[in-house]
Amino acid sequence: MASGRFYLTCMVLGSLGSMCILFITYWMQYWRGGFAWDGSVHMFNWHPVLMISGMVVLYGAASLVYRLPASWVGPKLPWKVLHATLHLLAFTLTVVGLVAVFQFHNHSKISHLYSLHSWLGITTVVFFACQWSLGFAIFLLPWASQWLRSLLKPVHVFFGACILSLSITSAISGINEKLFFVLKNATKPYSSLPSEAVFANSTGILVVAFGLLVLYILLASPWKRPDPGTLTDRQPLLHDRE
Repeated sequence: MASGRFYLTCMVLGSLGSMCILFITYWMQYWRGGFAWDGSVHMFNWHPVLMISGMVVLYGAASLVYRLPASWVGPKLPWKVLHATLHLLAFTLTVVGLVAVFQFHNHSKISHLYSLHSWLGITTVVFFACQWSLGFAIFLLPWASQWLRSLLKPVHVFFGACILSLSITSAISGINEKLFFVLKNATKPYSSLPSEAVFANSTGILVVAFGLLVLYILLASPWKRPDPGTLTDRQPLLHDRE
């Protein structure tokens, strides 16, 4: 029964994640003129799409790999590889998203990293890079001792949740910043809440809802991976005694 509720919650989560990507893509296509890779503002439009797709949706999905009941039995190594691979894909999308915004700023002679949104965003990316590198070195490679892994696991989990929270904060601050930049003329100011503002604000709410549901699944005790030895049908792991 608990497993059924888990998969139902995952279906809701998948729907929210898909809507986040569809909404941000539609906003950039319909109101902001679409996409290009030429240094123009249309190149910038890749930035919000790739950052939300990578740092929010795919990152959130990768964080939940060990909540899948199928990962609780048998060798843990394939799930570690999946966990690391999904995070690496999320990081790759994030890097491409950063390239898009930096090249747009260079082309338009705009200063880099001057806003609170950019400070939050770059801090999140740096934390993510450190988190992935440490996780790969300690938890995926077989050299680390059981003692070291047990010591660092709570830290790894804590910073994983922190990075997701920072990603959500960066995304919604970026949406708000973009609206302030583009809706500032006298005929259609942001304060009049035109249709674009309603749609973009709704996208931000979807991002927050997705992130909160991911955090709920991560923190819900019935869905946490059981401690070693509590599942009698669990098989020993290759190079892993966790």
